[in-house]
Amino acid sequence: ISSMATPGNSADKPLAERSPFTTTSFQKKTRSKLISIPGTRPSVQNGQLLVSTGVTSLDYLLGGGLAVGTVLLIEEDQYDSYSHMIVKYFLAEGVVCQHELFMAAAQDDPDDILQELPHPILDDVVIHNPVEQPTLSCKCQDSLDSMKIAWRYQNLPKVQSTLASSSRFGHYYDVSKTMEPDIRQAAKCHRFFLPEHLTQSSPAQCLMLGSYSALLKSLQEVIHREGFDLANAMSKSRNILRIGLHSLGSALWGDDLSFHVNPRHRHALTTFLYGLRALLRSSLSVAVVTISSHLIQDRALMGSITRLCDNAIALESFKGSERETNPLCKDYHGLLHVHQVPHLNCLASYLPDHKDLAFKLKRKQFSIEVCFYLYSAKSQYSHVLNKRVLNKNPTNPL
Repeated sequence: ISSMATPGNSADKPLAERSPFTTTSFQKKTRSKLISIPGTRPSVQNGQLLVSTGVTSLDYLLGGGLAVGTVLLIEEDQYDSYSHMIVKYFLAEGVVCQHELFMAAAQDDPDDILQELPHPILDDVVIHNPVEQPTLSCKCQDSLDSMKIAWRYQNLPKVQSTLASSSRFGHYYDVSKTMEPDIRQAAKCHRFFLPEHLTQSSPAQCLMLGSYSALLKSLQEVIHREGFDLANAMSKSRNILRIGLHSLGSALWGDDLSFHVNPRHRHALTTFLYGLRALLRSSLSVAVVTISSHLIQDRALMGSITRLCDNAIALESFKGSERETNPLCKDYHGLLHVHQVPHLNCLASYLPDHKDLAFKLKRKQFSIEVCFYLYSAKSQYSHVLNKRVLNKNPTNPL
């Protein structure tokens, strides 16, 4: 023991008189300080910085919110009513959180879109209660069959109709009113209106290449000029840039994806999305892109577009279909399909709890819920299918 002591018997000296070289080299490992920006919070799954989409049920569906540096793809419904509404929610949440906005469109003036943002409800408290499971009556059926049906419903997993997390993130909005001008004008908005950026001298064959190139260039200028680029040292306080891109791939952008099975410039949109995602990865920005997927003839190309985005959902409206008059679907306005989930900082990506999702637009709120009509129909189909398999081969239930 004496051979291991330091010269001068420093172990017997007071702590203040000891040499600094005698202290241990062990240091407590601390986590890096997270970026603190209003309207954001870290993800509990992977620590990624999240922002709210403005729709609480959509935040829950995406794993708590929309990750900064990612792209959310929304495949528009047939009449572009509900997808346009989600974009307005996304921008309205940015106004309330004092984030900067970037809105790009080819048909509607971005100033007109910003004037139609929903009115925020800052003092609301929404309590989501679970819905009781459906039960079937035994009066009109045979006793044995009714007991089997009731037993099957009792063993279904209990689900909530409205998707909502335990902790509130984001705000609620009244779609029957528009945001007050003084609240909207307090936010810094950047706009991109395609007719203003294309000159008359541009050749027609390069229209789509010029439109996407001008849009990407405008985004780069805003990100670098306003200090959203993480590569450069920023002197001012950090903030989030919310980007809304409306109806990309349509004829209004000069694209021919909706007219031909083999479009001439089929890689114009995918090249833009590739550059957009690379630009967002190195900046404090998040984008919501809407595309009229039902007009795109090449389905393989649509698959490539989906894979170039981090999140992808599709809205299927009931307008003009048989489900619009179906009494079982009277409580909903359409179905929501999840086509792509993000793979960020983790080996296993977040997966939604349910796939049978529907949306509805109430008087004051757009919400996404679990559709019990589809949920029970699939359960009945699965029960019948399993019963047929067991009847064909009763000795081997597997």
